[in-house]
Amino acid sequence: MARTVASLPAGSRITDYISLGVIAKAFPLTAIHSVLAKTKKASVRQRDLPAHVVIYYVIALALYMRSSYREVLRCLLEGIQWLRDPSVSLKVAGKSGISQARTRLSWEPLEQLHDQLIQPIAVQRTKGAWYRQWRLVSLDGSTLDVADEQANEGAFGRPGASRGSSAYPQIRFVSLVENGTHVLFGSKMEAYTTGETTLAKAVLPRLRKGMLCLADRNFFGFALWKQAQATGADLLWRGKKNMRLACEKRLPDGSYLSHVYPSERDWRHNSNGIVVRVIDYRLEGVAGAEPIYRLVTTILDPEKAPATELAALYHERWEIETALDELKTHLRGSKVVLRSKTPNLVRQEFYGFMMAHFAIRGLMHEAALKADEDPDRLSYIHAVRVVRRKLPAYNAIPPSGQESLSSRSPR
Repeated sequence: MARTVASLPAGSRITDYISLGVIAKAFPLTAIHSVLAKTKKASVRQRDLPAHVVIYYVIALALYMRSSYREVLRCLLEGIQWLRDPSVSLKVAGKSGISQARTRLSWEPLEQLHDQLIQPIAVQRTKGAWYRQWRLVSLDGSTLDVADEQANEGAFGRPGASRGSSAYPQIRFVSLVENGTHVLFGSKMEAYTTGETTLAKAVLPRLRKGMLCLADRNFFGFALWKQAQATGADLLWRGKKNMRLACEKRLPDGSYLSHVYPSERDWRHNSNGIVVRVIDYRLEGVAGAEPIYRLVTTILDPEKAPATELAALYHERWEIETALDELKTHLRGSKVVLRSKTPNLVRQEFYGFMMAHFAIRGLMHEAALKADEDPDRLSYIHAVRVVRRKLPAYNAIPPSGQESLSSRSPR
């Protein structure tokens, strides 16, 4: 039986074009042209799909994961056409033309645009984004399924399963998340076989002074701790309960000072250590809780951050799990696989995917500020649906690459 191509609602309607406005606002054309120039990927001649339009197209793919390549392009180009001149005939490239345009672009411009523009967005009045003077961020990693192609398997690998191997190859990525807004930033991806701690080394430079970074025990180790602390950010990471962290000085709130060391030899000779503050605590009356939890922090003064507050605060780390769930389930769609069939385009699609998530979260943050709400209280699923339905009055993407369009407003 022939497959039916997944399509969007027929007809050119204002309600189809929100993705155009939201994406163009989050990723201005001037920034895209700058990145294309730096990566030498700008179109040298006029094409049906010039490079800057392809970047917007790759981001739009994440908003329409269940629709065909051509249907997503039709929606994007109709949005451009509607803002520019509805009388101009519309030409939608075929699947091979789209693939060739994406291949010419490659993934480096998407990665650079992602790294340049995606950053924390909380302001002082953003609820849930701060602990005292610190901006709360968390570090974690996850995986995504990619198309079951031999090239993808060779480049990225696939996890094992109880009977052979899993159905799809996978990529692994590590991100920082701004807890209060669920913005994922500093994200880096590699093959499934690459460890999270290895990827974290490339992510940690995005930490800044004034941040308080939360992370689970899988990341705790001398090298990563030293690298993260050198950024000027403060850290609150869970440590493994069997770690040797001697109580060197008991503090009034029950926490204590200790040292972490780069090697067994350094531990024995008490050399090259880094002073840390340790908080051991229990969760009373919580079903399934472990007997003891251990946190390690760079905040050595208990008056600046009491142990009970930090113990309660650490559980904000689960905000990144919520953000990853948004990305993998509500935006992508349950059981939907990244569809690119080559490693080059998988990398490109990944960064487009992360940028689409950022655009939606930026829209939600604006709404939360206007409503004086915590962004966590707004429904991400609803926001994705809204972004797919509504069009704000933003200038969008001129096919020619010029900076402005006609100023017609919708009626």
